[in-house]
Amino acid sequence: MKSLYGKFLLYTAGIMVFSGLTAFLAVNTYYHRNLKDSNDDKNMNIVRQLANYIEETTPEELDLYLKTQASAGYKLLLVSDDLEGRRYGQSFRLDNLKEKDVKSVLNGGDYHGMKNFPTETFVTGFFSDETANTVGVPFTYRGKEYALFLRPDIKLLFTEVHYLLGGMVIVMAIASLLAMLIVAKRLIHPITQLTLATKKVGKEEFSGILPIHQQDEIGQLAESFQKMTKRLKENDLIRKKFISDVSHDFQSPLLNIKGYAGLLMDETLPNEERAGYAKVIQAETDRLSSLTKQLLLLTSLDQMMSPLKPVTYDVSEQLRDTVRKYRWLLEEKQISLSMEIEDSELTGDPAFLEKVWENLLSNALKYTPDYGTIEVSLVSTEHSVTVQIGDSGIGIAEENLAHIFNRFYREDDSRTIAAEGTGLGLSIVQQVTELHNGTITVTSEKGKGTVFIVTLPKL
Repeated sequence: MKSLYGKFLLYTAGIMVFSGLTAFLAVNTYYHRNLKDSNDDKNMNIVRQLANYIEETTPEELDLYLKTQASAGYKLLLVSDDLEGRRYGQSFRLDNLKEKDVKSVLNGGDYHGMKNFPTETFVTGFFSDETANTVGVPFTYRGKEYALFLRPDIKLLFTEVHYLLGGMVIVMAIASLLAMLIVAKRLIHPITQLTLATKKVGKEEFSGILPIHQQDEIGQLAESFQKMTKRLKENDLIRKKFISDVSHDFQSPLLNIKGYAGLLMDETLPNEERAGYAKVIQAETDRLSSLTKQLLLLTSLDQMMSPLKPVTYDVSEQLRDTVRKYRWLLEEKQISLSMEIEDSELTGDPAFLEKVWENLLSNALKYTPDYGTIEVSLVSTEHSVTVQIGDSGIGIAEENLAHIFNRFYREDDSRTIAAEGTGLGLSIVQQVTELHNGTITVTSEKGKGTVFIVTLPKL
């Protein structure tokens, strides 16, 4: 049975059957261990009273007297000294009283058949309608010895109250089963909805809200599923936008390369123009190479294919070396650079952190006009290192600050200033910083400049 609903019903029915059998066995065991002896004593008192009454009063018609007593709810077996037996009331289901037990009573002994009745696992001795399951005593009537055996007539002992109680138990069992069916349906319905929603997500259908507002574990599961679906939807949009942006950023330089390569095929082209076209092709090739490298780096960061290899090294010297690499560009654009770098060591991956300083410094150089200023500082404390790189460049609009770490994001005006950029640098900076358990913040004012602050723990 594959359906969860079907399994629930099967388990419920199994539990009810198991509970019924367990209850029956428990009651049966309790009777045999605790009630059987007292039941034997009770019925022995009754049969003795009958025998004593017969001996004391000597009723005129013994058969009539015994029939009257049998009609009160008893089954009686009267055996004379010649072993002839007469029955009063309803007949016994099984006549299995042994002759030696009858003779023992006729000789003056008592018969405790109820107390000594064999213990049965699945048949409670109380209901065994057998002559062996009786109590017996001797008595003398008109000079003749008799043995009188007695047991209750269970059918006559069952009254309307017993039938009402039995009916109540049956109705309770049926009502409980029906209630479990309804409860199972209600419990499983949200799971069915979740299953359908999961299939939709598998088909990349992320729209729709699950109408599940329970406060239990299923409600928590539905809420987590909703959050997961929302995240998957966002990731799907990011993935599609990423593919679109990658395609666009690859397509532009490829079209330029194709176009200028076609122009170079003109044999009449002057050498100066040919050199200019070749220079454009070289620039676009470098741009594609840079884009490819950064994409590979992002993939490595996302999947951690190249895990961090932290070592303790001189981060201040690394920052100075990064600034030296761009000395030629600083001089070319006549940019004024000020450095306040404290000597400090840091535990981290030097290769990845170098990308952070390179991206931040190259961005500052790109977006700072000629004769501008760049400030680089490193402040070391007992537990952290804070690097600040600020410039007097074009700045970033306040409404765009929340998007600058998104992949391929560039402001419209920055695209014209730095067409060779990939829009991946700041995303790399953020990921590397977070992998080192650090933080990065940015403050900027349009037309006045931007300041990036990177704080990294030393351990």
